[in-house]
Amino acid sequence: MMASKWLGFGLFLLSRAPLVAAFGSDIGTTEDIFGLDNGLDGALLKRQAPNPATLYPPYTLSVPVDHFHNDSSYEPHSNGTFDLRYWFDDRFYKKGGPVIVLGAGETSGQGRLPFLQKGIVAILAEATGGLGVILEHRYYGASYVTPDLSTENLRFLTTDQALADTAYFAKNVVFPGYEDVDLTAPTTPWIAYGGSYAGAFVAILRKLYPDLFWGAISSSGVTAAVTDFWEYYEAARLYAPEGCAPATQKVTHVVDNILLGGDREEIQKLKTVFGLGNVTLDVNFASAIRGGIAGLQSVNWDPAISSPAFALYCSNMTATKVVYPATEALDSSVKEVLALGGYGDDLATTFKNYIGYVNLTRVSTCRGRPQDSCFGGRTNYEADDLTQTWRLWPYQVCTQWGYFQTGSGVPSTQLPLISRLIDLEYSATTCREAFKMFGMPDTDAINKHGGFNFSYPRVAIIDGEADPWRQATPHKIGLDYPPSTTSEPRLIIGGGAVHHWDENGIFKNETTADLPPHPVREAQSFIVEFVKEWLKEWKEEHGCGGRRRRAARG
Repeated sequence: MMASKWLGFGLFLLSRAPLVAAFGSDIGTTEDIFGLDNGLDGALLKRQAPNPATLYPPYTLSVPVDHFHNDSSYEPHSNGTFDLRYWFDDRFYKKGGPVIVLGAGETSGQGRLPFLQKGIVAILAEATGGLGVILEHRYYGASYVTPDLSTENLRFLTTDQALADTAYFAKNVVFPGYEDVDLTAPTTPWIAYGGSYAGAFVAILRKLYPDLFWGAISSSGVTAAVTDFWEYYEAARLYAPEGCAPATQKVTHVVDNILLGGDREEIQKLKTVFGLGNVTLDVNFASAIRGGIAGLQSVNWDPAISSPAFALYCSNMTATKVVYPATEALDSSVKEVLALGGYGDDLATTFKNYIGYVNLTRVSTCRGRPQDSCFGGRTNYEADDLTQTWRLWPYQVCTQWGYFQTGSGVPSTQLPLISRLIDLEYSATTCREAFKMFGMPDTDAINKHGGFNFSYPRVAIIDGEADPWRQATPHKIGLDYPPSTTSEPRLIIGGGAVHHWDENGIFKNETTADLPPHPVREAQSFIVEFVKEWLKEWKEEHGCGGRRRRAARG
């Protein structure tokens, strides 16, 4: 049973979950099926002292809107430019030191500033005498490319265009205060770091622009684009606290036996016992009750930013007593639903606790509104002004990346953790309604760079053992992968590590025997070690970087 591998600090976090009453209705859910990061940046920004947004002013570099005038997919082409936003920190910089650039990925770059202040960028910059940079991704944050986010104007939102932005930036940026020092690539060694989508981004960046980027660190880097990403839930199945995943599979099986059975009277009884009797479409009901198990992604080693949602959910699902007293009134209805779903009364306590959790985190958020308006999906698909930032990552998902997290894709020999009604057609609703895209994503555009087999000199592959996104990386469970070398470092962070746990950090006066946990300390030390080796190789080949600027580039 692999659940026993939820070791060390991961288990420590879960064991410290407060009582359910302490959370109230603020626990929230993880319903954004498209997102890779689930709001970690906001939590990071809130706990900083001082706030990094006040420490690091934003700067911009004018960058071409369209780098590929020979590619018809960007027609009509543009000769325009836009301001690409960045931040930098020179407190550790020493002459000849590298530039450490963190790709911000699919969010505002401002949300990544804690990594500049005390996370992996600060750690690497201090260790190497480097200059740290956060570089925003086109279209995200304030790096506006077009006047609105219409489907036509989103044609320039591709990974290839953003990679070209990063290359252009490395060749042309002049950091304020360093006008007389040439810190551009390839005069100065540039090391790129990214987590999640940005992890795949920097891996591909190093492969496509090897003369500009001396090395790259891909943390939880999803180098494989996957259309039907049912395996997102495999980490929860294998690494959740003991009993949580099997309990979820059983209650989901009850739900599916009734929903897929097609008896309208039985289906209505099921919806009603959850307090969702007015949700019209069965698949919307199935989606409304699925959120708890997805909370694994938001577990972090730092208690100040880790979400308690997954701990709460699993403590509910494994409790031997009823957690929510109000559900006792549903006893006869619960037992009837269990019988309709093919299970006995021995599952009643678990089912009541599941109902209670859904009511706490979902039903209670929809007081005073029609349930279809809360759980029936988005209705403002046509809105496309610059405030409609929800369109950005879904557009990338629909065009190239996929990652539709389905229950239907789970093999028939295995019970799913979410309903089998959640299939590709349902998951791609936003693609059809918002962007009028009726086909599947062109994942070949990403996977041509290597996918699960991605490998390139001086690209490090770092993953958490219990990361839901591990199944889209070269460390996918079940794959054979090569041993770690200095040229191509590999590491799976243990101790229940989840999503790019090596990226964030704490101030030195905040460290304790347990913070950061040993596996994270080891991972960050490992990264520093091989980056120093890479820079040693660079100096042997090139000499010192950061030469005085001779003349403006043409």
